[in-house]
Amino acid sequence: MDDVDRMLLAELQRDATQAYAALGKAVGLSAGAAHERVRKLREQEVIRRTTVEVDPSAVGRGVAAFVLVEANAWMGDSPVRDALEALPEVVEAHIIAGPASLLVKVRTATTEDLQASLRRLFAIDGVTGTQTIVVLESFFERPVDTGA
Repeated sequence: MDDVDRMLLAELQRDATQAYAALGKAVGLSAGAAHERVRKLREQEVIRRTTVEVDPSAVGRGVAAFVLVEANAWMGDSPVRDALEALPEVVEAHIIAGPASLLVKVRTATTEDLQASLRRLFAIDGVTGTQTIVVLESFFERPVDTGA
C-alpha cells in the first residue's frame, strides 16, 4: 500500500458516496485508475465494507455501554461468537488482555433494555461475570487513521 492508497482510504472514509471521478481528482488519479485501486483494496480486504454512519439516537439506540465480560473459557470460539452475533444490540466485540476476556459495546434504547441485554450476555455459556460502563455522552468517534 502506497501513499495514494492511503489518500484514497482517507477520502473514502470522509465520503464513501463520491464518484470515482471526484475521488481520483482528490488524489491525483483518473476516475478509471481510482476505480481500479479501490477494487484492489477491496480484493485485498483493506476495505472490508462500505457503510453509512447513522446517529444511534435517531434510530432508538441512544444508550451506549461498554461491557467487560469475564469468562472461564476462551471467548473467541465459534459458539460464543455466534451467541454474541445473535444479539443485535451488541455492535462490537473484542477479545482483550486485562481484567476480563471480552470488551463488548452495546447500544439499546433504554437502560431497561440494557439490563435485559446484560442478562442475555450473562446467559452465554462460559460467561462468569460482567462489569458495565454506561456512556453519558460521546463527543467524537473517529475512523481509522490511514496515515495519509
